[in-house]
Amino acid sequence: MSLIGFVILYMAVSIGIGLYAATRVKTTQDYALAGRSLPLAMVITATFATWFGSETVLGLPGRFIEGGIAGVIEEPFGSGMALILVGAFFASKLYKMNLLTIGSFYRHRYGKGIELACSIFIILSYLGWVAAQVSALGLVLNLVTEGAISVTLGMVIGTFVVLFYTMYGGMWSVALTDFFQMILIVAGLVVIAFFAGDMAGGADKVVAYASEKNLFNPWPEMTLHGWLFWISAAMTMMIGSIPQQDVFQRVMSAKSGKVAVAGPIIGGVFYIFFAAVPMFIVIASILVMPDVSGKMLAEDPQQLLPTMIRDYMPMWLRVLFFGAVLSAVMSTASATILAPSTTFVENVLKNFVHVSDKHEVRTMRATVLVFTLLVLVYALSVEGTAIYDMVAMAYQFPVVGAFWPLVLGLYWKRATTLGAACSIVLGGAAWVILTVTPLGEVIPCVLGGFVIAGIAMVAGSLVPVEANRRHVARWARESKLVEYRPVA
Repeated sequence: MSLIGFVILYMAVSIGIGLYAATRVKTTQDYALAGRSLPLAMVITATFATWFGSETVLGLPGRFIEGGIAGVIEEPFGSGMALILVGAFFASKLYKMNLLTIGSFYRHRYGKGIELACSIFIILSYLGWVAAQVSALGLVLNLVTEGAISVTLGMVIGTFVVLFYTMYGGMWSVALTDFFQMILIVAGLVVIAFFAGDMAGGADKVVAYASEKNLFNPWPEMTLHGWLFWISAAMTMMIGSIPQQDVFQRVMSAKSGKVAVAGPIIGGVFYIFFAAVPMFIVIASILVMPDVSGKMLAEDPQQLLPTMIRDYMPMWLRVLFFGAVLSAVMSTASATILAPSTTFVENVLKNFVHVSDKHEVRTMRATVLVFTLLVLVYALSVEGTAIYDMVAMAYQFPVVGAFWPLVLGLYWKRATTLGAACSIVLGGAAWVILTVTPLGEVIPCVLGGFVIAGIAMVAGSLVPVEANRRHVARWARESKLVEYRPVA
C-alpha cells in the first residue's frame, strides 16, 4: 500500500472511532464533557494530544533551529507549564462547580456582561490556533502526495475529516480519538528519533551539534529589553492557556476530582519532555541533508523535518511519521473546534436566544459546523503565515481579557463585577495601544496588557461603591454553598 493509501486508511479509522463515540452522546453533558466519566489515562492523553499539535511537530523544530531554547520558551515550556498550573491551582475548584463551560464561571461570579466579554475573548483566541492546525493539515497532505494535492485543497480535505467526527461525537469523539492518536504520536516519533540519530552518526553527534550552535541556552539577551520580551513570550502561552475551554473540558470530563487534578499535571510534564523529540529529529535532519537544509532554513524551516522523512527514510517510517503528524494535528484541531463552539452556545447565544435542553446538542453541532467553516476561510486567507506564530498570537486575547477575572474570582472574595469590567476594558485597551503604536517595541503588548489588567482588576474591586459592597456580600454568602457543590 502506498503512503497516500495509508493516510486515507488512517483518516477512515479516525472517522470510524469518532462515529462510534457519537453513539454515547445522549445529553448536552455527554457532548460537551463526555459525561464526566473519563479515567486518568484518557484525561492525560486528551491533555497531551490536544497540546501536541502542528506547532509542536512542524513549527517548533524550525523555530528551535533559528533561536534555540530561548526562541521556543512560549511553546512547549510555557504551554506545558499552563497544564501543570491548571492541575495544581484551578482543577479542584472548577471541578466542584456546577459548570458546563469556563464561560459559565464568569456568569456565576460576575454576571452576564462579564460572561459575554470573557467568552468572546476566549472564542477569538481559537481562530489562530485552529487555523494553524488547518494549515498543517494542508502542508502534510501536500507533502504526502508529493504535490498532487495542493496545500489549499489539503486544508479543505483535512478540515472536513476532522469536522465530520467532531461534529457528531463531541467530547466523546475527541477523547477516544485522542487516546488512539497519542499512541501513534509517541510510538512514531520515538522510533523516528532513533533512526534519525543513527543516520546522523549517533545521538551524541546530534547533541554536540546543538551544543556547538548554542541551541540549549534558554536565556534571552541580558538587557532589560531582552528580558521583557522573553517574559512576555513565556507568559503568552502559560497564562493565555489557563482560561480556555479546551483545558476546562478535560478537567470537567474527568470521573473524579483527583483525576481532574492529576491528569493535566502529568500531561503537562510529559508534554514538555516529549516536545524535545521533534527538536532532536530536526537537528539530525540538518546533519543528514546539509545541502538541502541550508536552503530550507532560509526559506521555510517548518518544511525541514517532513522533507527529511519523505526523502531519506523507508516507507514504513514515512507511514509512522505522517501518521504521527496527522494524529497530532487532528487531535488538536478536533479539540479546538469543539471548545469555542460549546462556549458560543452556552455563554453567548443563550444570552440572546432561548435554546431548550432538547435542542442544545443539535445547536452545538450546528455551531461546530459554522465555526469550522469560518476558521477554514480565515486559514485560507492567512495561508503562508508561520504555524508557530499563528498559535502564539492566538493566546494574547485571554491573557489580557480573561485571566485576572478567573484567578481573582476563585481566590479573592472581594473581586467584583466592576473590577472585572475594569480589567477587561483597560487591559484590552493597553494591549491595543502597545500593538498599534511604536510603544510596543519598548514594552511588549502582552506583558503591558497583563499588568494593566491586573492593576485595574484590584483597583476596580476596591472602589467603595454600593454595588461593589453588595457583590462582595453576595459572594461571601453564596461561595460556601455554590463553589463546592458537585455536579448532579
